[in-house]
Amino acid sequence: MTSTMIKPFYELKESINRYRKRRWWKNLRKMGMQLGKDINLPMSTWLDMPHCFLISIGDKCGFGEGCSILAHDAMPNEYINATRIGRVKIHESCHFGMRTVILPGVEIGPRSIVGSNSVVINDIPPETVAGGNPAKVICSIEQYLNKQKALMKELPLFPYKEYSIQYLSPEKLQEMLEKLETTAGFITGGYTAMEEEGACLYRT
Repeated sequence: MTSTMIKPFYELKESINRYRKRRWWKNLRKMGMQLGKDINLPMSTWLDMPHCFLISIGDKCGFGEGCSILAHDAMPNEYINATRIGRVKIHESCHFGMRTVILPGVEIGPRSIVGSNSVVINDIPPETVAGGNPAKVICSIEQYLNKQKALMKELPLFPYKEYSIQYLSPEKLQEMLEKLETTAGFITGGYTAMEEEGACLYRT
């Protein structure tokens, strides 16, 4: 199926998703949850709705599919007749891989990255990369980004507006498959395109 055939369906789907997300985000704010600007918060994010007013998310944060943010822990309730609650503070420009779980009472410093399937039970310092269960600091954000920049000089690069699914021609698809046969690569320019056109990703 060519990109010209895919695009109308893609745009319709995105339009519906934008409407649903707007309504969801509006309801979260009404309930007291603090949501900054330019956040990518998928509908698959599990939020602690009865305690969402204890959760704050700063500007330009991003979440992979299936993340969970909890502001309470009811595990001891039967035994001590009490549920632990705590604020969750996520500062600006933090990014979380798929299925990350964030537990109550933690603060995640600005410009931090947490890897997929991590469980955050303690504070994460600013400008760090963390991962694991429980999540621990792996390196600084500077070290991580320098490594990615070095890899970009060695690995194949694919401009977003040519190789993302809504633009992808059969020829470009074949080229990408061939170049990625034995190595990884990078899609470049996607964040800029999303900011300029709202393509593929709708943010708060």
